[in-house]
Amino acid sequence: MTPPIEKLRREVSDLHQELVRYGLVVWTAGNVSARVPGEDLMVIKPSGVPYEDLTPERMIVCDLDGRVVEGDYAPSSDTAAHAYVYRHMPQVAGVVHTHSTYACAWAARGEAVPCVLTAMADEFGAEIPVGPFALIGDDSIGRGIVETLRGHRSPAVLMKSHGVFTVGKDAKAAVKAAVMCEDVARTVHISRQLGKPLPLAQGDIDALNHRYQNVYGQQAGR
Repeated sequence: MTPPIEKLRREVSDLHQELVRYGLVVWTAGNVSARVPGEDLMVIKPSGVPYEDLTPERMIVCDLDGRVVEGDYAPSSDTAAHAYVYRHMPQVAGVVHTHSTYACAWAARGEAVPCVLTAMADEFGAEIPVGPFALIGDDSIGRGIVETLRGHRSPAVLMKSHGVFTVGKDAKAAVKAAVMCEDVARTVHISRQLGKPLPLAQGDIDALNHRYQNVYGQQAGR
């Protein structure tokens, strides 16, 4: 096991606990993966193992066709979807899947979460779109993710009648997008109980997203 893979195994294992901490998963559902830099490999959780039993040693290394390269367990049932995303979105180095409650409620309706909050404009730069319904077991879900997110600012997609998939420049960024997706899905749902949420102007969405992505926080060299 090379040092980069060993490091990613620790990181991916630890990030699964963030899904639990933020209440985005139950039982053994959900998964985090990370692309191995410079190699056609990824690290992903094993299938059906409780979160409290996940360790770096139990993370699975697969190639980008979903075949196990290293590990003693069967990989996540969503491995084919993750692998497809990595093959077709080279800028993505982290993928997360959750069944978080409020986001799944929107997915069950096949309805995008409209961009009506500055926090949404910051993180997603648009509505959170809905991808097509697809069965688990092959790369159909991955195809739907790529088709929906290609050319879209959002790092999150609600797969119809299924759940949330998020992508990022690394696994931590994808986890953050999953946390934010659930947060805004809940807030917009509550807003709709009070009336019709007010949309943000496209120019304001553009400005907010640009500032958040390029100015906000501790930028390199500053």
